Amino acid sequence: MTTTLRFLAAGTLALAATTGAQERRSDRAFTWEGTVPAGRWLYVRNLNGPIRVERGTGSRVEVVGTKRWRRGNPDNVRIEMKKSGDDVIICATWNESTRCDEEGYRTRSEGWRDRDRNNDTSVEFVVQLPEGVKLVASSVNGGLDIRGATAEVEANTVNGSIDAASSGGPVKASTVNGSITVKMAELGRGDLDFNTVNGSIEVWVPGNLNADLDMRTVNGRVESDFPMTLSGRINPRHLRATVGDGGRRISFSTVNGSVELRKQ
Repeated sequence: MTTTLRFLAAGTLALAATTGAQERRSDRAFTWEGTVPAGRWLYVRNLNGPIRVERGTGSRVEVVGTKRWRRGNPDNVRIEMKKSGDDVIICATWNESTRCDEEGYRTRSEGWRDRDRNNDTSVEFVVQLPEGVKLVASSVNGGLDIRGATAEVEANTVNGSIDAASSGGPVKASTVNGSITVKMAELGRGDLDFNTVNGSIEVWVPGNLNADLDMRTVNGRVESDFPMTLSGRINPRHLRATVGDGGRRISFSTVNGSVELRKQ
């Protein structure tokens, strides 16, 4: 596999802040371009900042990471690429003790919580994703906006909303503080989970759905475009039901927000 890794000039560009008295600087410090075969995985992992994914126009993946900060040292934030077979892993790390791989972040000292508290550097990733490439996108403090996927997607963050669409699929999504909106054209063969605590969940699936549903909320409503056969005691905030012939399990769970299953 042919890849190109290039780092742009380390100089910074001073930008006028849109709010507050401090200026916020940015530096487009990292660009990776290369090939990931269809059916293989691209992992993009972040700790502080959003990830945006767009449909690529060619056969090559392009990932751009832009650092932004007001104080601290952005040079302490590293963006690295490595390969695992035909898969590609791109990670932003905030201290030297942190390592990153397909399974996530590895650290001797709690990683994100061990960062330099005076370093407010964030990283925004923008990804051009070719057809057929599978995607894992994860952050801790940052939203995920995935518009260009054509294959399987796994999207996870802690503080941020997730908006993920794939013209293929399946798509899985999880956050804690944020809403989830998912659209997929294919469900795959396995179970699907959509989880948040503070936010609503809206999932769009094909009209030929066959699934066993578990839909839970505490403060919100539960809605479905599909006729459902209910099982167990009827509870407007916790439904167990079968759509069509049943089969795969699809679970939805939130505390503060609605749960909606929509037909495409």
